[in-house]
Amino acid sequence: MVEALGTHDFGVVFRLAREHAGISYQRLAAECGIKPERVGALARGRGRVESYDKIAMIADALRVPGHLVGLAPRPWETTATAYPATVRRRDVLAGAVGLAVTLPDLLPPSVPTRVGAGTVVRLKERTARLRRLDDVLGGGDTYRLYATEYQRTKRVLRDSSYGESVGRELLALAAEQAQQAGWAAFDGGRERDALGLYQESRSAAEEAGAEDLARNALAYLAYQATSADSRTAATIAAHSCDAITERTPATVRALLWERCAWARAVATDAAGAEAALVEARTALDADDASAPQPAWSAWVDHAELDIMAGRCWTELKRPLRAVPFLVRGLDQFDDTHARDASLYSTWLAEAYTTAGEVEEAARVIGRALELADGVASTRPRQRIDHVVSTLALEHRSVQAVAELVERTA
Repeated sequence: MVEALGTHDFGVVFRLAREHAGISYQRLAAECGIKPERVGALARGRGRVESYDKIAMIADALRVPGHLVGLAPRPWETTATAYPATVRRRDVLAGAVGLAVTLPDLLPPSVPTRVGAGTVVRLKERTARLRRLDDVLGGGDTYRLYATEYQRTKRVLRDSSYGESVGRELLALAAEQAQQAGWAAFDGGRERDALGLYQESRSAAEEAGAEDLARNALAYLAYQATSADSRTAATIAAHSCDAITERTPATVRALLWERCAWARAVATDAAGAEAALVEARTALDADDASAPQPAWSAWVDHAELDIMAGRCWTELKRPLRAVPFLVRGLDQFDDTHARDASLYSTWLAEAYTTAGEVEEAARVIGRALELADGVASTRPRQRIDHVVSTLALEHRSVQAVAELVERTA
């Protein structure tokens, strides 16, 4: 480690941080200001970091003392935290774990014994800030953080004193946090944990009278159930949309309807999927879509809906309808959103495969593979393996496919 730092071989540094400290390449990329695929390439021995600014940025992100990389002491260094010249690899890795606390506002704020409306507002704002980590990090990176936030709110509900209205707000917040933790668990491959969190979220939301959150918990349950029991998932998803009213915020309506569309597509109900997609787009085009939306649904926009439409039509074996939606939607996801760009590209590759555009499918899945390297999410690789297996089964004689199979072996 010391030798790698001294020679600015950050590929070795990144690889050791991943292997020994459990820090994903995507997380390193987000903090160090490097594209995820660039981090992966460096870790594989391809390329070097040469610029002073980038070396300084990486050193600060990993809390590496300046003298180890040929720099003057960094502004954050103190005598108490400076490493000796004989610093060991595990010492630097321990510093690298500090990435978790260099991200904004990760240390939980204290909560007074008596909780009032102002405290709930601050907790909601914190939850909204932390949710944005999901834009650039996978569930393997965020699950523990989100689960800790949820458990902390449960302790507040159990141990603090508050009025009836504040109690309902805290219950709704717990429901929201349980959904976020459940999503991170699902994304990180912890499906059993996700299921339990979604069920707890639904119970808390119903107790709080937070109908929109309760319906979203149902939608999450349906989404997770699609691979095991598509018919049941479609029924659950439809039920989540049953109680939508004119008071339901636009992005919540769009979110519920697009997940209903997906469940119906997996259940091979093309007409039902199309009708749900129309409802989702109508919601986003409605006048109230420009009004303030709940933080937990505000991310739903036309790009997200394009991606979902493309996924649905790919699932329904309608590639001519799928490809335009996916291409347009993917244009809105840059490389900092490596998990989503990688995952959504797999549906584009599958649509190309169905359409007989085998070389283009191989090209797209190759790009998805690059983006997925180091992402702390199980979903992109699962989808990549699925598409590569399909290509290998039907088109192994095509050179691009043979090369892809060898690359993923």
